[in-house]
Amino acid sequence: MSTVLETEEHQALRAAVAALGKRYGRDYLTRVVRDEGHPDELWADAAKLGYLGVNLPEEYGGGGGGIAELSIVLEELGAAGCPLLMMVVSPAICGTVIARFGTDEQKQAWLPGLADGTRTMAFGITEPDAGSNSHRITTTARKDEASGDWILTGRKVFISGVDIADATLIVGRTEDARTGSLKPCLFIVPRETEGFQRRQIEMELQAPEKQFELTLDDVRLPADALVGDEDAGLLQLFAGLNPERIMTAAFSIGMARYALSRAVGYAKERSVWKSPIGAHQAIAHPLAQSHIDIELARLMMQKAARLYDDGDDMGAGEAANMAKLAAADACVKTVDQSVHTLGGNGLTKEFGLASLIVASRVARIAPVSREMILNYVSHQTLGLPKSY
Repeated sequence: MSTVLETEEHQALRAAVAALGKRYGRDYLTRVVRDEGHPDELWADAAKLGYLGVNLPEEYGGGGGGIAELSIVLEELGAAGCPLLMMVVSPAICGTVIARFGTDEQKQAWLPGLADGTRTMAFGITEPDAGSNSHRITTTARKDEASGDWILTGRKVFISGVDIADATLIVGRTEDARTGSLKPCLFIVPRETEGFQRRQIEMELQAPEKQFELTLDDVRLPADALVGDEDAGLLQLFAGLNPERIMTAAFSIGMARYALSRAVGYAKERSVWKSPIGAHQAIAHPLAQSHIDIELARLMMQKAARLYDDGDDMGAGEAANMAKLAAADACVKTVDQSVHTLGGNGLTKEFGLASLIVASRVARIAPVSREMILNYVSHQTLGLPKSY
């Protein structure tokens, strides 16, 4: 893997995280899933070493870096076979939004815990009838003028880690008093808030992080549960969505690297005729193409992270979407080719690749489908008309 475009600090971070990942590895994560547990030990060690909060402000216990550094952490843990999915949600989305737009009280209450791993947050945006269309979100928030409280009503679906998160950052919509239109706003909803109910969704995906459907039945929140400015709307929302796409790319690249390394190792040792199967171009070329695809996806991910960390939200939006699509496609193709390289062994538990067949599809679907990304590029970048 080339790191020629990275600073010495980034290379050192990559090496250190890779060493941590190697100590745990795929067997650790497989055992956690089998026991229906959570990767608490790895989470705690990553936090203790400063990796979980590397993107958060130093004054709140973070590393003072950005999404570029956080994406390195997730990629290297993924390449070791033990990615931490909640990194996409807790420090990347929720931590970023609170650090940029939260009140001083919200920053003090949440950022130190997110940085040291003692607190986690989930992120609730997807709804059953909205899909990838955030403009169709129907979870509404109305203000009780007498008390100043907010009252939330609605449903969310496919929300990760709600059972272990201290709170969920919920995307709702409030009515603009001037125009009457609905605008997005974000609210911190503690896990045990009255009326905040969850139901686990049974998934074929083998991961320690569970998926939930949420019901908000007249959930009453204090005024200070609102994050940032009520009128900021989409600006605050996309402050979290761009890092989400970049981190999803990191997750995919790490998974792809893990699968490719298993396939390459097998192809070097497995002999059927006179030479190892990796000597045959029918095996070697697809694996070489996977390596190329991974490297290209990483370059776009690094570009997106740089633009975001430099404060170019518009430029980062395009690049983050492209990085997510490229990385997801590379991951799906690499996992498929890796399983194929191992033949029957690729479907055994011993080699740990079969479970990635389902996992690799996730990034093509979430947090936004590849079709919606292509819509974004065709409309926003190329200026083509919309069909919807």
